[in-house]
Amino acid sequence: MLRRDKQLRTQIYQLKDAAMFVLALWVAHFIRSSGNFSFLERQIEDFDQFVWLFLIIIPGVPLVLESQGFYNRPLFCKRRQTAWILLKSCVITTMGIIVVMFLFKSLLARSVIMLFGAISFLIMMLKEELLQWGYRSRFAQLQMQRRVLLVGSHDDTARMRAELALKGTDSLVMVADLDLNQTSISELVRLLHELSINTVILNGKHTFFGQIEKAIQACEIEGVEAWLVADFFQTQISRTSFDEFYGRPVLVFRSAPEASWQGVAKQLLDFFGAVFLLVVLSPVLLLVGLTIKLTSPGPIFFRQKRCGVNGHPFTMLKFRSMVTNAEQRKEELRVLNEMDGPVFKLTNDPRVTPIGRFIRKYSLDEFPQLFNVIRGEMSLVGPRPLPVDEVERFDDPAHRRRLSVKPGLTCLWQVSGRNNVKNFKDWVRLDLEYIDNWSIWLDIKILWLTIPVVVAGTGAK
Repeated sequence: MLRRDKQLRTQIYQLKDAAMFVLALWVAHFIRSSGNFSFLERQIEDFDQFVWLFLIIIPGVPLVLESQGFYNRPLFCKRRQTAWILLKSCVITTMGIIVVMFLFKSLLARSVIMLFGAISFLIMMLKEELLQWGYRSRFAQLQMQRRVLLVGSHDDTARMRAELALKGTDSLVMVADLDLNQTSISELVRLLHELSINTVILNGKHTFFGQIEKAIQACEIEGVEAWLVADFFQTQISRTSFDEFYGRPVLVFRSAPEASWQGVAKQLLDFFGAVFLLVVLSPVLLLVGLTIKLTSPGPIFFRQKRCGVNGHPFTMLKFRSMVTNAEQRKEELRVLNEMDGPVFKLTNDPRVTPIGRFIRKYSLDEFPQLFNVIRGEMSLVGPRPLPVDEVERFDDPAHRRRLSVKPGLTCLWQVSGRNNVKNFKDWVRLDLEYIDNWSIWLDIKILWLTIPVVVAGTGAK
C-alpha cells in the first residue's frame, strides 16, 4: 500500500475511533443516569455538562492510540494484542480526563468517567471484531484487491515478488510480470487489456529509461496507475521521498527529519518553552549573573562561535564559568584532555572559577542559551553545539551528520550519563540515534529526563 493511501486510511480510522469514544461517553452517562446505583447517592449532571470533554476526547484519543501502535498493527492482528493495546489506551485516556477535570476543578461525577473507560474498551473491541469479520468476507477482499503487473528485469521482478510475499499483503494480487528489455510496449498494452490490470509496478533499476517512459505513457492513456520503484541508487541512511520543484517531479534523499506538523510543533515548543523558562527562571538568572560579577573579574556572559545547522556558525551565550583568559590557556591543557577525538573535556579544569564550578554542576551556565533558542539558532532538544574549531577537526565525514538539525540545550548524551561518555564516537552515536528516531514525543521525553539530571547536579564538572 502506498504511504499516502495508508495515511488517508489511518485518518479515517482515527475519526471513527474518536466517534466510538464519544459514543462511549454518552452510553456511560445513560447507564449511570438511568440505572439503579443505590450505593451511589449523588445525582449526576445532565449530559450537556459533559459535552466539553469532547474537546479532550476527539483530538486526544487518536494521539493515544497512535502512541500505543494501534494504527501500525497488521490488518489481521491477534485478538490478544489488540485487546492489550486498547486496554492501555482506554486507561491512559480515562486517567487523562480525570487529571484535566482535577486541574479545572470540575465537579462532574467521576463514576461516569470510570464507566466510560470500561465501555470505550468494550465498544472498541466490538468494532474491531466486526471489522475483522468484514475484512475476511469475499466481497471485501475483492474490493480491496489490486490486480498488479510487475514490469522490470527478471531479477527485479523476482525480488519484488519475494518482498511482497514476505510482507504478507492481501491487497495486491500479482497476475503477471514483463521484461521491457525483451518485449515491446504493445505487449504491455495487451496484458493491460486481457488481465484487467489495476496497477503497473515499474522496477527501473535495470530497465532502459526510454522503455520506462513509454510504459508510463501507455498507462496514462489506458487510465491505469503506474508506480515507479525509484531505487536506482543505493543509500544506507537517507529516506527517499517524492516532491515537486517548480512543476518538475523530484526524488528527495533525506537523512534528517523532513518538514512535518511535528516539526511545526517542535518550533512552537522551542519558542514558547524558552520564553516560559526565561520568565520563570529570571530571578535565578539575575542572581547568577550578579554573583559572577561580584566574585570574578570580567564579563558576566561567555560568547563563543559554535556550529549550527549544517555548520553555519552562530554566537552561543553562556554564563561565564571560567577565568577570562580561559581560551588562551586551552592549548596548554590539551594534553590532559579526557575525551578522545576533536572535543576538549576536562573534569577538574583549573580554569573554572569557584562560582563557575557550582553553576556548571547544576547546568545553570547553559540557561542563557534560551536566548539562542528564541532567536531560532538552537532548539530545546538537539545535539550539543560544538565550537567551530572542533568541528573543523572532525576526522570522520559521517560525524558531520549531527549538524543536520538544530543544536540543542539538552540531548540524549546529556541524559545518558555524559560524564561517563569519554568516547567521541559514542557521543556522535547518541546524536545520530536521536536524529534517526526523532519525534516530538522523543523531545518531550528528553526534556522530562533532563529535569532530574539538572536537579541532581550530574552535569558537567
